[in-house]
Amino acid sequence: MFDVVSVGHFSIDSIQLPDKKSPFVVLGGAAAYVSLAARRLGARVAVVSKVGSDFPEAYRWWLGQEGIDLSNVSKEDNARTTRFELKYNSDLSERSLLSECRAPPIRIEDLLHVPKAEIIHVGSIANEIDFDVVQKLKSLAHIISLDPQGLVRSFDEKGIVTINPLADNRVLGLVDIYKSSLAEIQTITGQSEISSAVNSIHEYGTKIVIVTMGAKGSVVSVEGTIHNVPSFTPEKLVDPTGAGDAFMGGFLAEYARGEDSSWCSCTGSAIASLVIEGIGPTHFGEIDEIYRRARLLYEKGIKE
Repeated sequence: MFDVVSVGHFSIDSIQLPDKKSPFVVLGGAAAYVSLAARRLGARVAVVSKVGSDFPEAYRWWLGQEGIDLSNVSKEDNARTTRFELKYNSDLSERSLLSECRAPPIRIEDLLHVPKAEIIHVGSIANEIDFDVVQKLKSLAHIISLDPQGLVRSFDEKGIVTINPLADNRVLGLVDIYKSSLAEIQTITGQSEISSAVNSIHEYGTKIVIVTMGAKGSVVSVEGTIHNVPSFTPEKLVDPTGAGDAFMGGFLAEYARGEDSSWCSCTGSAIASLVIEGIGPTHFGEIDEIYRRARLLYEKGIKE
């Protein structure tokens, strides 16, 4: 029985930062950031993913050394791993996203040996998960968490990524915890006002709705009661990639232990602030520092 099982493609990311001449090539994908963040907090973590023959063995070794179960990560010998090119603007507030290639989708037959879990987090990044897969996963977990980023992405022939409404809204009816960016929830619901967008997701039966907004913090709504969670100011801003996924890893690790949503949100914000102090999923901080930052946020109080 795992605390958190993260489902979705690993990726190989080429990250171009404004003050660097050459891009950094690093492990990417929600599955990486969520699982590493949750594991840093001591959660029992597994990943369900599919990669190509080009997936570096060093990444697999590293994740295994971190204590993440990879027995349900399959390698397709005749395919390539999902790859993205990310380019940030001068102040790191915006980025362009280009898809270089996509691994084969995750199918129901890939779930035969997936362990049961307290929480399964569905973190699609490239349309690799469909409704039938999420429905099957729901039977294996007490709680289903969803980040729809990969379900709303479309890719043109040049690999340029744009955001579009969900192709199948039924997936929202399977979800207990929802998390997305502001742009994504606005696109999914057709609501520009954040409270209206959040309520639209709740109408599907979702208990917790989380909207991450970078330096502006997050909005966390529990059964319709909205809380504004501040971001923790990092010591330095190096690379914002994966901050929202790290937030979710921290949130879910604490939620699996039965902590209240306000504390879970502060822990998520704390670990997100540490991730952006390094490049890629390499800087999650020590557990004492994560909790120190979380306590500082929690003691300030979460405003409704």
